[in-house]
Amino acid sequence: MFSKNKKAPSKVTPTAAPAKPAAPSIISVDLKIQGNLISKGEIQVDGTVRGDISTKKLLIGETADVMGQIDADSVQVYGKINGQIKAREVVLAKTAHVVGDILHEKLSIEPGAFLEGLCKRISESELAETDKVKVAVVGPESKIGEQRLG
Repeated sequence: MFSKNKKAPSKVTPTAAPAKPAAPSIISVDLKIQGNLISKGEIQVDGTVRGDISTKKLLIGETADVMGQIDADSVQVYGKINGQIKAREVVLAKTAHVVGDILHEKLSIEPGAFLEGLCKRISESELAETDKVKVAVVGPESKIGEQRLG
């Protein structure tokens, strides 16, 4: 309890506070965007987007109208999408209207959702591999080449 040996007080290093998740970026009902959207966070679309969307988490609201490719970790669809969806997890609500292929690890579709396209379950390694696509090269030698998207 009482000791002649006094120990120096231990140094306590302050720990960094965990980063707060940022608020989602919201595309409101009356906003129309022509161009690509890229985010490391969350995007909520309630308006119109004509372009590709790349983000971690995406919510397509009931009033949304998106035409372009979607690349995300998680996608929830309540509105209209015309284009390919590539995500680890995709949820189509009963109000969803999707025309395009879905490449996914997990997919859930509520009764009443509209889907016209191919659904393909792929693994994480295949998701990374889909960045490579075959394209026709127009020219005097006309051959097939590889092109990396992104």
